[in-house]
Order: sequence, then structure tokens, then C-alpha cells
Amino acid sequence: MDRKIYLIVLVFLGIVGCKTNPFTGKSTLNFYQNNSIFPTAFAQYDQFLKENKVVDGTSEARTITTVGQRIAKAAERWLTANGYPGYLQDYQWEYNLVQNEMVNAWCMPGGKIVFYTGILPICQDETGIAVVMGHEVAHALADHGAQRMSAGMIQAGIAVAGNIAIDDPQKRNIFNQAYGIGSTVGVMLPFSRSHETEADRIGLQIMAIAGYNPDEAAELWKRMKANSGGQAPPEFLSTHPSNDTRINNLTSWAPLAKEEARKYGVTSFQ
Repeated sequence: MDRKIYLIVLVFLGIVGCKTNPFTGKSTLNFYQNNSIFPTAFAQYDQFLKENKVVDGTSEARTITTVGQRIAKAAERWLTANGYPGYLQDYQWEYNLVQNEMVNAWCMPGGKIVFYTGILPICQDETGIAVVMGHEVAHALADHGAQRMSAGMIQAGIAVAGNIAIDDPQKRNIFNQAYGIGSTVGVMLPFSRSHETEADRIGLQIMAIAGYNPDEAAELWKRMKANSGGQAPPEFLSTHPSNDTRINNLTSWAPLAKEEARKYGVTSFQ
């Protein structure tokens, strides 16, 4: 492909591949429609469940589902009240507890969520689970998975464009090394951290609307910090904000989340 045409295509994709985040009102980079990315995510989720031990029929598994349903309902209430009544029509919420000692939980596009048993001692109770659930649901609501894929496409596209434009092999090698480090540390990692911060804030809001105490979010991250034993890379080299950054953010946002919840008649929190 001619290098000028290639660059024009990249610019065009960046212009047309935008979608508004209803929670922030900001345009986000997203090349993927729900009907293109959700079926793939659902299939991958089903395959994961087949290959891993799903915990079923226990009180913990039931709590995961109960909390997930409350959080999803709260999100729908907020979206409907703010002019997005059909936003969740393609979502197929599912919540599973999987036997794994990793301290982790995750959500795929379209609302497919997994909690590992290893995170339950950190959560401690239903409200702690709601903190994590709100964060994971927020990733799905904000299309973070599709945004990361879109950003990765742009990152790869610019790399290809650079290799097309630079004829000299030595200069091309220097470009590839510099661009690989620069685009990762300077763009992709901050992009990922911004998603985590956004999911923290959205999650705090919807957990409060669901009736869970947002003050407990900072407490959970204090336990996360203690569990990590201080073993974490510098924030600028990480996909996630530091524990201290998250604790400070969540502490300052909790009163705002309670204020938002009061708009929906929620004045006491579990």
C-alpha cells in the first residue's frame, strides 16, 4: 500500500472510530460495534469456563451472582435515567466463581465476569465483593476492552507506516526500538491506567446506587496493598495505578458516589 494512502487510512479510522462514554460524556477510541466483538467475547468466555473449575452451588458463588445482578441493575437505572435506556440491550450478564488462587477478577466485553476464589479473602464480605464487581462491570459499560483493541490497532498501524516510510535499514531498526518503548511507556500504559481509574470511579458510583457503602472501596485497596507486600512496579511502568493512588482517589470520590446514590433514593448503605 502506498505510504500516503496508508496514513490517510489511519487518520480516517481515528476520526470515525469514536463512541461516547455515557458516564463521562467524552468521545472514546472504539472501532468495534457490539455485534462484532460481543459474540467473540462470549465464545471465549464459554471456552474458559469449560477449561477451568467453576464453583457452583456454594454461598460464595451465590453471593457473586447476587452482587453482580444488583450492580448491573443499578447501572441500568443510571443509564435509563440519564438518556441511555437501550444501552445494555446487547449485554448478556453472567457471573462465575472459578477455583484459582490468583487474587483477581475480570470482565469480558458484553458483561461476562469471573471472580477467582483467591480474591475472596481480600473482599472479606458482600460489600467487598461489590467493590470489585462494580469495577469489573464498569470496564464492560465503558467498552474498555474494545478501546484497548482499537488502540493496539493504531499502535501497530503506526509501526507499519513507519517501516514503510523509512527505507534505510539502520534507521528503521532505531525507529522500531524507540517507537516500541515510547509508544508503550508513553501511550499504551497510561491509556490502560486511565481505564483502571475510570472503572474505579464508575464502579464506585454504581455500587453506591446498588446500596453498597462506597467508603469500603478504599478499605479493600488497603487490604490489596497489604496483600501485595509492597511488591509492585513503578506506576509509570504498570498497567494499573499504584495502590496508594487508588486509595486516595477512592477516598475522595466516596462522598460524591453517595451523593449520586441519593438521587435514586438510596440513603443507607450495606
